[in-house]
Amino acid sequence: MKYQVATFKIICNKQILQDAQDLIADAAGNSGFESFENTDDGLKAYGQKDLIDKEALNESIKNFLLKDADIQYTLEDVIDEDWNKTWEDEGFNPIIVDDDIIIYDAKHINRPHSWNNNHIEIGIDAIQAFGTGTHQTTRMIVSVLLHSSVRDKRILDCGCGTGILGITASKLGAKDIVGYDIDEWSVENARHNAEINHINNIEIYQGDAHVLNHICGVFDIVMANINRNILLQDMESFKSAIASNGTLILSGFYEEDIPILLDKAISLGFHETKRKFDKKWACLVLQA
Repeated sequence: MKYQVATFKIICNKQILQDAQDLIADAAGNSGFESFENTDDGLKAYGQKDLIDKEALNESIKNFLLKDADIQYTLEDVIDEDWNKTWEDEGFNPIIVDDDIIIYDAKHINRPHSWNNNHIEIGIDAIQAFGTGTHQTTRMIVSVLLHSSVRDKRILDCGCGTGILGITASKLGAKDIVGYDIDEWSVENARHNAEINHINNIEIYQGDAHVLNHICGVFDIVMANINRNILLQDMESFKSAIASNGTLILSGFYEEDIPILLDKAISLGFHETKRKFDKKWACLVLQA
């Protein structure tokens, strides 16, 4: 899968830099980008080349809400190697979700003896894949799973990234899990992370929502941590894959995106049961 990086330079008062970075990340996320890194004077956004909508991004920049900020950006191909290597080499600190789940960097950190044995432990070795628990959207879905009835359920993870959500579901007692991702790196990484966590009830496929046409049966819980536009595009596929009274968990979008996503969900027969927020990012829980 070919990746591109958009490097944004923001010329503005330092007092509004963070707001400008958040708004640009929102615009880039809605234009196909999936990973973001703040810089001293702007932002870098990474995305799969085939999914980036440059016209939509240019339109968003043209209509940028902060009039006191001047936005410039360049778009370049990323060298076809481990584009996330610097971040991966540095690793991440253990993340605790709701005092019950610990997500740790399997590449750099062994299990500390000080951890409570009652914690559910998930080791993630991220290689060019999204989903370590460091991002708000991942943590929110992990939290929703922790407080849901997952045991003995069949789970679908759409855009699985590192496989962290499917692994979480398995450790919470799910019967079996199916995941898919359009990125071949993510597919291999999810399989690798399932193996290092001793998970043997998860299947990972490469492709987009069309892979669901070749998977038998329906799912009790469908979860998708993907950008807003892909969620809108694929929600009908999610609906066809979910069991009667099943649960749909969505994240990967901002609070202001909720109305359009909710309108689409309601038109398909879903109704909202819960929503969560974390630093402008949102998570919706829906029932079929």
